[in-house]
Amino acid sequence: MSARVLVVDDIEQNRRLLNDKLRNEYFHVIMAVDGEDAIDKALAEEPDVILMDVMMPKLNGIDACRKLKNDPRTEHIPIVLVTALHEREDRLRGLGAGADDFLTKPVNDLHLLSRVRALTKYKMVADELRKREASGKRMGAVDLAGSGRASDPARILVIDENERQAKRICRYLEGLHQPISHVEANQLGISGSMVDVMIVSLSNEKLDGLRLCAYFRSLESTRDLPILVVAEPDDEKKAVRALDLGASDIVIKPIDSEELLARVKTQVRKKRYLDALRARLDQSMELAVTDQLTGLHNRRYMRVQLESLMKRSNMGGDPVSVLLCDIDHFKKVNDIHGHAAGDDVLREFGRRLRENIRPTDLACRYGGEEFVVIMPDTNQELAQAAGERLRQIIGADPFPINRGDDLKVTMSGGVSTIIAPDDTIDALMKRADDALYRAKSGGRNRIDVETADAF
Repeated sequence: MSARVLVVDDIEQNRRLLNDKLRNEYFHVIMAVDGEDAIDKALAEEPDVILMDVMMPKLNGIDACRKLKNDPRTEHIPIVLVTALHEREDRLRGLGAGADDFLTKPVNDLHLLSRVRALTKYKMVADELRKREASGKRMGAVDLAGSGRASDPARILVIDENERQAKRICRYLEGLHQPISHVEANQLGISGSMVDVMIVSLSNEKLDGLRLCAYFRSLESTRDLPILVVAEPDDEKKAVRALDLGASDIVIKPIDSEELLARVKTQVRKKRYLDALRARLDQSMELAVTDQLTGLHNRRYMRVQLESLMKRSNMGGDPVSVLLCDIDHFKKVNDIHGHAAGDDVLREFGRRLRENIRPTDLACRYGGEEFVVIMPDTNQELAQAAGERLRQIIGADPFPINRGDDLKVTMSGGVSTIIAPDDTIDALMKRADDALYRAKSGGRNRIDVETADAF
């Protein structure tokens, strides 16, 4: 897996060393000489991973990391801090600034490549979601609020056969999060897809940690679930292998409670960032096929669904009918009561349609004050009866409008049914429109059907 890696170090020899190691594995390397240069390069080059030295002039690595993570344009880029310092406080400061991981000088080749590859996988998922979100924005989507702050309690599943250690980890996390051991999870029927983070011990014998990493990455429901593995200090190869199999981070024994909390916070932040992207993507897809005023499907979605139903019917399947309906004298509502009242009427009309059709039927806003109900597996007689029932429901009770007044609203409708084997959407809708015209010309507040000469 190749990626674009930004290497940041004020010492040229260190930059060259990392550059050579990464290029030998076919990574594309970009170099920066200090924290300020790193921010400029990150904005201009959009790297997949940033390897940044901590001790640098002008702007050190921790402060640069904090700035990058606080910028919406770069917050999704994984950052690995590279330091000669072994102090616990330095790791905590870096994790607190938003760093995704640490490497200690001299940099171990195996650690370097495994971490870069693991973080690249996360970045690829984030990039794909960001591209789809951008497409959604171009279609007029509206951003949603984030799906949760990293500081909000997370549901954490701890998988460790050593009950004492599992309980110790849970104690470290209690108060800020909602941890649960795998024994308790099994009793309560809680699965991996129901948690935010999973902590897996590599010392398990029956519950093989490496196999669990591979298994959860193979399931769609847990493919992007953050997995922290707990490794023995002398089990380097197994820890690196876990990263290759999909683990998100490594915690080395003896477990430092503050470092564990900091690493969990990092994983929760990344997960909720992806969750927020997915939520916005779902919204953009919904908006692309939904009329925002009435909540009904829009004309574009109507044509897609109707095309599929008509194709099946033209090939010998059950008939499909449509009801094209129009709010009577709607222009007068706008002229007399204002457009706000007109919007209230449209919303209420859409609600009554939606709540009074069969689950298999589809109500859509066709445009303006015109609506369409698609009725699969329905002949003309049944469609006319359904239209008549809807007409009575619309006219039965007054429509409330914004000023507290009530308006008497009625509808007219035209029904048409597919003429197999070579009918088209345009022809079907034209016949429904002709029937609607006759209904309105005949006095309104009535349902008409296509005439025999249309066949």
